[in-house]
Amino acid sequence: MEKKETAARRSEKIGVVVSAKMTKTVVVAVERLVRHDVYRKTIKRTSSFMAHDEKGAKKGDRVRIVESRPLSKRKRWVVEEIVAKALVREDDALPAAQA
Repeated sequence: MEKKETAARRSEKIGVVVSAKMTKTVVVAVERLVRHDVYRKTIKRTSSFMAHDEKGAKKGDRVRIVESRPLSKRKRWVVEEIVAKALVREDDALPAAQA
């Protein structure tokens, strides 16, 4: 009996890095639109995922994350690519009082 090769597509999501304070880990916020059951209005819902980051993503960057095996207690995603860099990072911007 031959073994069938079924390459299961890994789930992908695109979101914004909201925290990059950990070593090789970022927190990515992913927005999705859902319709309210009663009022039929479209609502934004945000989910946050912890992702392993070898690419060096910073806060504010748009990244693509893909599913992976469990890497730690809460990390099940890996940053595949940085889609867009942040225009101005809060870390780099000087407050008006110090300038």
